[in-house]
Amino acid sequence: MKELQLLIKPVSSACDLQCRYCFYKEEAKHRKNADHGIMSLETMEILIDKALKAADTCVFGFQGGEPLLAGLSFYRQFVSCVRQKKREEQQVFYTIQTNGMALDDQWISFFKEENFLLGVSLDGVRKSHDENRVDHRGEGTFSQVFENLKKLQEKKVPFHILCVLNAQTAERIEAIYRFFIKKGFYEQQYIPCLDPLGEVEEGKYPYSLTGEQYQAALERLFALWFEDKIRGVPVYIRQFDNYAGMLRGAQPEACSMYGRCSMQNVIEADGTVYPCDFYALDEYEMGNITDSNVDFKVLEEMARDAERAPFFADAEKRDERCPDCRWYPLCRGGCRRDLIPYGKEMRNRYCEAYQKFFQTAIGRLEYLASICI
Repeated sequence: MKELQLLIKPVSSACDLQCRYCFYKEEAKHRKNADHGIMSLETMEILIDKALKAADTCVFGFQGGEPLLAGLSFYRQFVSCVRQKKREEQQVFYTIQTNGMALDDQWISFFKEENFLLGVSLDGVRKSHDENRVDHRGEGTFSQVFENLKKLQEKKVPFHILCVLNAQTAERIEAIYRFFIKKGFYEQQYIPCLDPLGEVEEGKYPYSLTGEQYQAALERLFALWFEDKIRGVPVYIRQFDNYAGMLRGAQPEACSMYGRCSMQNVIEADGTVYPCDFYALDEYEMGNITDSNVDFKVLEEMARDAERAPFFADAEKRDERCPDCRWYPLCRGGCRRDLIPYGKEMRNRYCEAYQKFFQTAIGRLEYLASICI
């Protein structure tokens, strides 16, 4: 295959924080084995070997839990192993998502040397961040994360800000955006908060994002982003930039914009493979990468066969209203995790928010697409 993207969980669901809305720790509780420990060197080598044999370009992405808990030596060995095994013409890229707490000088030097792209979680200003992103003592973590982000800037290590849109951040979205721009955090991603698996009641938890909150946050954030784009500020918001790209005929980056579920190659610490980060559950296991009968060609074939991979039986399951919706070419039905039962139908909890947002934003999106900003 031409390109292979992996989402590796080197420490499973382990984390040094206790974020109140953490979807993966909650998701892991639904498995027979919630925590698979730290990935062994043997599993790591098998994973690397099979990945490099499968594709011309490999993107090794690391998430958690908190992936830095695997230790710097793990990543040094990982990169060294890739260097030894990769073909001369082969391209390799590294990404990692972190809560930012452990980013000391050694980590930063390593990431700069090995050209890692970081995604660092920062839920805006101190008040909104510390509301949910707390340590094991229940204390806020804004100060330490912000100081470490400044170190990344000083060393010119590329990173994106990952801001979870929840009840607290949606309420303060203007202050958050202006804070990011003021501090030079121009690459931004805003991720709708997930309620626990199976939850259908809107706004049940203190952090829950309602459709009304999401709509208001999208509209205000878009207005600020558009104004800065026109002024030449080099700001990138993944969701909005993807919409503008789609209007020019480009393929979106985010899987929630594909219109169907795709194979995400989530690799747990013990080598178990899942199709999606939001569905890393026992019933959707697709095998183990350490198994001699499992490789990425086999996994790709499984993803096209609903009998072998039950997750993909509902790959195109989206809101029942999607086929008749004017905005489907841009929305594509959103993420499957956002579907909730409505009578005998399934509906996206944010459908109305997206419809109202596109109605107000489409003219400006089309303008940006036409001038290729």
